[in-house]
Amino acid sequence: MQTLMIPEIGHYALIIALLMALVQAVMPLAGAATRRPLWMAYARPMATGQFLFLGIAYLCLTASYLLDDFSVANVANNSNSMLPWYYKASAVWGNHEGSVLLWSLILAGWTFAVAHLSKRLPRDMLARVLGVMGLVSVGFLAFVLITSNPFERLLPNVPQDGADLNPLLQDFGLIVHPPMLYMGYVGFSVVFAFAIAALLEGRLDAAWTRWARPWTNIAWAFLTVGIALGSWWAYYELGWGGWWFWDPVENASLLPWLAGTALIHSLAVTEKRGTFKSWTVLLAIFTFSLSLMGTFLVRSGVLTSVHAFANDPARGLFILALLGITVGLSLLLFALRAPRVSQRVGFGWLSRDALLLINNILLVIMTVTVLLGTVYPLLLDALNLGKISVGPPYFNALFVPLTVALCLFMGLGPLSRWKDTSPRDLFRRSWLAGLAALVIGAVAPLLYRGEWNLKVSLGVAVALWIVLPMARDFWARSRHSAGRLAGIKRLSLAYWGMVLGHLGIAVTIIGVTVVSNYAIERNVRMGVGDSVEVAGYTFTMTELTNRRGPNYLADAAEIEVRRGDSRRRFTMTPEKRLYIARGMPMTQVALSPGLFRDLYVAMGEDLGDGSWAMRLQVKPFVRWLWLGALLMATGGLLAVADRRYRRSVKARDPERAVVAEPREATT
Repeated sequence: MQTLMIPEIGHYALIIALLMALVQAVMPLAGAATRRPLWMAYARPMATGQFLFLGIAYLCLTASYLLDDFSVANVANNSNSMLPWYYKASAVWGNHEGSVLLWSLILAGWTFAVAHLSKRLPRDMLARVLGVMGLVSVGFLAFVLITSNPFERLLPNVPQDGADLNPLLQDFGLIVHPPMLYMGYVGFSVVFAFAIAALLEGRLDAAWTRWARPWTNIAWAFLTVGIALGSWWAYYELGWGGWWFWDPVENASLLPWLAGTALIHSLAVTEKRGTFKSWTVLLAIFTFSLSLMGTFLVRSGVLTSVHAFANDPARGLFILALLGITVGLSLLLFALRAPRVSQRVGFGWLSRDALLLINNILLVIMTVTVLLGTVYPLLLDALNLGKISVGPPYFNALFVPLTVALCLFMGLGPLSRWKDTSPRDLFRRSWLAGLAALVIGAVAPLLYRGEWNLKVSLGVAVALWIVLPMARDFWARSRHSAGRLAGIKRLSLAYWGMVLGHLGIAVTIIGVTVVSNYAIERNVRMGVGDSVEVAGYTFTMTELTNRRGPNYLADAAEIEVRRGDSRRRFTMTPEKRLYIARGMPMTQVALSPGLFRDLYVAMGEDLGDGSWAMRLQVKPFVRWLWLGALLMATGGLLAVADRRYRRSVKARDPERAVVAEPREATT
């Protein structure tokens, strides 16, 4: 009987969480507007209570999965008694209703963290920030309860067993990828709330950027890791060996990442120099709006994708209305308040300020390029103007040149000075790094493959152009009268974060360039005893076996791999699985990973005479894609750990306090 009541407890907890979010949204904002401390004091306990009750609701849904309560429609449609427990736990967010509940829980978690880790914020500012986050929570909790109730029952017709989780989602990737991605998506609500709070207060000084910047960096780091995990998951799970396909739902996560990258740099300039004030607020609104748009694309039913969850127009209209209200009211408030902002600090056309502004503009152009290619086909279809397909050729033709331009200005950044830099001084600092990048880039393909390749040369040169000027800057900054080691120790964590972040970009560019130009693939027919040579590796099928998993049957091939004439051998075991409940076949690839190459084997179809279609691939430097993302995310987190974010802003003029920061503390 207790088990049967668990969904009802979760449902009531959701309702209570919505009521608390409503109080959190209304009372603190009204208190800040009327200067009533008692009303503002509602913010922190309501944020705590909302997080608590959403946690209860989430645990109730998880318990329903683990206990195989198939009277709950969500469990019956997405689980099965044979499903391993860890996939049951992750199946909670492997569907529309559960994923929106997880989204709401993570939003409540971010709100709880801001409420309890921002005690040095002025009381009225904190009230406004938590009030805005409460408004966002109200929208999503209303969406859950009205259109996407995860606790809906199937009584009295309870099925004997569930339909099972989609086999594509029965993977470790489901356990780690969506929560990490949502932490990034939802985390941008914090900087959005700070920006709206600053607009409501009518004070767009540099103080709010210092308070918002650590939260933004953390959200950006989570989103970076989440995108990398999604790329890695697609690489080995779908069986085609690709890491990015410009799928619209992939683009939905890339859009806020691009805008967020521009935002974290703009926040740094506003905090350091007091410039870009209005631009930074606009980017904060833009970034969170793109996060909401990603939610709309995945859950509205307008897309057909392995990533898309929902196919319900009512849900799509609800999210579209929420997106329209959020963007519309935010831009209206911005239009009313931003013209009052004064900007007393100027800068020259070749200063670090100007270079960061150019990079911001390029990032926004890249964002708009991807947005247009993603949304335009949907708009044409919605207006009955025909169907078109926008694929990799469009994105690559526009995105790659913009990335090269972005990296060129990125390399100049560490060598330039704030406010103004003379062309002669900048050339003196950069010419050697530029020449070295061009020479090494030109020679690299010849050394690696014995023939010249323009794309590889360009990719290597661009990556080195990011790294070499940064290395020169590091060498100059680490000078100290007490010795080089003492100079290195005085560099701030924020500076190290900048170094790792830019190094991650360079590593990713190398990975993308090399694997895109030098990956080798062969589709072959193989039976027991057959051998195939690919890029110096000999693949020999030694055995075909059958095995049974917890909820699937599998044909498995044992592939012995040997490189050249080496005696060293190892075995790879790809599988072709049939999931029993759904009768759905799936490919389980075999990987031999390495820092400089991956060997990739995928089973295709049974050809009927004891042989199978096999896909054999050698993918050089593919791991550098995800290594670069980890370096970027680590850089973002290191910047947050800088000591200046643990200090309160004590000066009356926040802009003066910020400008007085040490030079090496700037990212």
